[in-house]
Amino acid sequence: MTSGFLEVSHPVLIGDGLMGKQFPELTEAHIRFVEKQHIFFTATAAPTGRVNVSPRPTNAFRVLQPNRAVYLDQTGSSNEVAAHLRLSDRMTIMFCAFEGTPMIVRLYGKARIIPRGVPEYQDLLQDRFANTEPAGARQMVSLEVDLVQNSCGMGVPLYDYRKDRSNLTAHWAKKTPEELETYQREKNRFSIDGFATGLFEDTDVS
Repeated sequence: MTSGFLEVSHPVLIGDGLMGKQFPELTEAHIRFVEKQHIFFTATAAPTGRVNVSPRPTNAFRVLQPNRAVYLDQTGSSNEVAAHLRLSDRMTIMFCAFEGTPMIVRLYGKARIIPRGVPEYQDLLQDRFANTEPAGARQMVSLEVDLVQNSCGMGVPLYDYRKDRSNLTAHWAKKTPEELETYQREKNRFSIDGFATGLFEDTDVS
């Protein structure tokens, strides 16, 4: 998986000699590691309420610059990230190796939502995602990275990758745009703590 990824010109090893090291930006070695993974995890929290951690497929993730990454978000049963980022823009993204050399890479920074359909979204979709959306696409999440940290990952179990699940995309592919919007209005406008996500605020008329 390489499409849409940035290539940088200052490689650095992230093997045994650099365990627990911190970097001001993503290096070529970090990007190569990210490209090989099949899953990443996002963590966000509002000043109060619950902390959210979500798994996501790495085929939705793109490195735009050494200090910026973005992922394309599909509709799910909640929209915690969007709600949290309106109240606190902190986000951590974690990649960890489940096969091969053990390694964990965390990206720390400030994130924001890019609403579906706005010019920035459309430009990124065209330039980084081959102008192709999965069914149920909801928004993009952009992270301005201010710290990258790698650690050993020696406690992470070994798993064999089989394939990506197609269930979510297949589910939304069967729904009409009206059915998708109905679901988003019911499930995605507020977090489980009652915080507004901002979804539909620009289109709803009070």
